[in-house]
Amino acid sequence: MPVIPPSLLPADGRFGAGPSRVRAEQVAALERGGSSLLGTSHRQAPVKDLVAQVQERLAEFFSLPDGYEIVLGLGGSSTFWDSAAFSLVTDRAEHLSFGEFGAKFAHVTDRAPFLEPSVVIEAPAGSRPEGPRPEPGVNVYAWPQNETSTGVAMPVRRVHADDGALTVIDATSAAGGMAVDLTETDVYYFSPQKNFGSDGGIWFAAFSPAALERVERIAASGRWIPDVLSLATAVYNSRKHQTYNTPALAGLVMLNEQAGWLNAQGGLDWAARRTAETSGLVYDWAHRSDVAAPFVAQPEHRSPVVCTVDFDDAVDAARIAAVLRANGVVDVEPYRKLGRNQLRIATFVSVPPEDVRALLECIDWTVANGLD
Repeated sequence: MPVIPPSLLPADGRFGAGPSRVRAEQVAALERGGSSLLGTSHRQAPVKDLVAQVQERLAEFFSLPDGYEIVLGLGGSSTFWDSAAFSLVTDRAEHLSFGEFGAKFAHVTDRAPFLEPSVVIEAPAGSRPEGPRPEPGVNVYAWPQNETSTGVAMPVRRVHADDGALTVIDATSAAGGMAVDLTETDVYYFSPQKNFGSDGGIWFAAFSPAALERVERIAASGRWIPDVLSLATAVYNSRKHQTYNTPALAGLVMLNEQAGWLNAQGGLDWAARRTAETSGLVYDWAHRSDVAAPFVAQPEHRSPVVCTVDFDDAVDAARIAAVLRANGVVDVEPYRKLGRNQLRIATFVSVPPEDVRALLECIDWTVANGLD
């Protein structure tokens, strides 16, 4: 396998779209908490204090509106889809589907035997729908702010439809790196293994007063909801700074460290500027390249945190990824189901501009020297 000159390599070769780069300071926080936090009860301090601090730091980072609450639960965003079907949708949901993850949530609510068939507005991979379409009887409008599989971003704007309709946003790869006004949402949920550089298996969400009321009303309606998927149970425990069953404490420690770091850097405004800069480096490079181009044709549709770049048929992107991996630059392969001659480069907030520049130099070197 060709050896890339060491002078070209980034200081840190992790560019994956999730799990993502973990900063050294997050690992150090784990070491500091090893004797006082890890291996202790999540029903007692100091773990409950840790959860409370995570909630406070996320509230600060997102400028949490009055009446909104930070709720958490176990299982990651995929589990949250099931919870939302049980605890947020009263009759019918509408979904925007323009990639793998928006489609998966739509599949959940569409198959739920206690709900009406979902409205699904689709767009081909690499593009996005014009937006949600108000429909009578729809009481949840849902879409991803950032489609991780394709690198397409979607605006977050409240849907003004039937009274009480909720706007529910999947922010897993957006939260922490893309600007958002939470007053435009009722539920803004994410798993923290992207911009927040933590582990999966847990979800966090900002719930509006309307969403909290919906959860309470459905819980009281007599609908059968498994306890582990109940958002009413999650809200109850979150107010006590705990989860229904035991969380992975290491992930909470890493998330807490990252949220504190982000706030110290300047919060969401700083994070959004950072990812705009680093993703801009990738897109500008792709535009200048003779062998590559951004997969997402419309500039305003392009993600600032997940950059997808197509290559000419004469250039084997899988070979580029293999050479990079052999040299310690990893996880730039495309989403497995997309089936394109492509690289997918994460520019999450922990990835500095200098590492992105180095990665692009390594790709250029590989195209020139490493494809034979």
